[in-house]
Amino acid sequence: MPLDAPVPASANAGAAARKPQLPALTGLRTLLACNIVLFHFTPPHMQFFYPVINNSYVFVGFFFLLSGYVLSYNYADRSQTLKKRQFWRARFARLYPIYLLSLALSFTMLEAEWHARSHSQFLTGLVLTPLLLQSWSPMLATFWNTVAWTLSCEVVLYAAFPWLIRLPWPKAPSRLIALLLGLWALGLVPHTLYIFLNPDHLAGPIDRYSYGFWLRMLKYTPLSYICTFLAGVTLGKLQAGLVLTTRQRTLVACASLVALAAFFATAVAHVPYILMHGGLLLPLFAALTVGLSGQNIIASIFSTRPLMLLGRASYALFLLHFNFINMLRTYHVPERLHLAAYDPWISYAATLVLAVSAMYLVEGPARKAILGRQAPA
Repeated sequence: MPLDAPVPASANAGAAARKPQLPALTGLRTLLACNIVLFHFTPPHMQFFYPVINNSYVFVGFFFLLSGYVLSYNYADRSQTLKKRQFWRARFARLYPIYLLSLALSFTMLEAEWHARSHSQFLTGLVLTPLLLQSWSPMLATFWNTVAWTLSCEVVLYAAFPWLIRLPWPKAPSRLIALLLGLWALGLVPHTLYIFLNPDHLAGPIDRYSYGFWLRMLKYTPLSYICTFLAGVTLGKLQAGLVLTTRQRTLVACASLVALAAFFATAVAHVPYILMHGGLLLPLFAALTVGLSGQNIIASIFSTRPLMLLGRASYALFLLHFNFINMLRTYHVPERLHLAAYDPWISYAATLVLAVSAMYLVEGPARKAILGRQAPA
């Protein structure tokens, strides 16, 4: 998932000074992205971590929250001077090159799509996916690149952001907290109704393998993530008005991490899947974000160099990992290289190398070529 990190003021001479960078959130992205990789391709002998790995789909919502938060953090104090076209061009330069690479590298996946779908569905997906419109069709949201539906949703939210940031947001921290909690509750309404109405008429408890049109609507379409993204924007506004000491931020970060650990260790198996997917943990994610948005011992742990490097490549890692690892398995690459004894770890390592290489060789150069002399927006 994309996440635009704050840029130093020197990168945009003549513009309003930007906020300090948030390195701990970059490191956090590494852990979130790696957990999602493990969710899709769970390694053996990880029973201790299984409650987290098996439910790492919840971190997709965390990415949506972080996207709204960082954009708000960057632009809230210059919302009236934000140039829409410049903003959208910068987002395109940030997102589309790696997305295009992900489609090109997984071109052979279209053969499987051809056999799995009707001809009309295949042709529709073939048109919608390069245009980043696939998430508007619940049945085609995972076409070609399974995980790219998230980017398709993000594009809608990014397109609306220049108008959203100009809305008359509350200024008092208490009202912003109330708004954030209200958005959280509102976002859970459709998922709660789904539990009671069961419009897909599914038998038994719903889990990650359940399938239904309305379930896919809640899981993959942009409307389901509007409240989470807006909660992130609200949190960015709240961060600007908060005056927290280093000790207070440390306590907030520690408390949120302990609460998350306790939840995954004791309660996750008893919570309906659809509510988890709907953002049930958003308040804890928000608290952790605030705790890591300043200098403290917890933030310094998340800011280590390896986490920072992979955090910058986390967008490429997220978009490339699913089809790439599937291709390694389809063509028996570890076996052919006589490395099967080290798999799936060798596949994970190869995926990390691919993501970092794509960041340096594709994402960076393409972004510079698209933006030209335009300062990053």
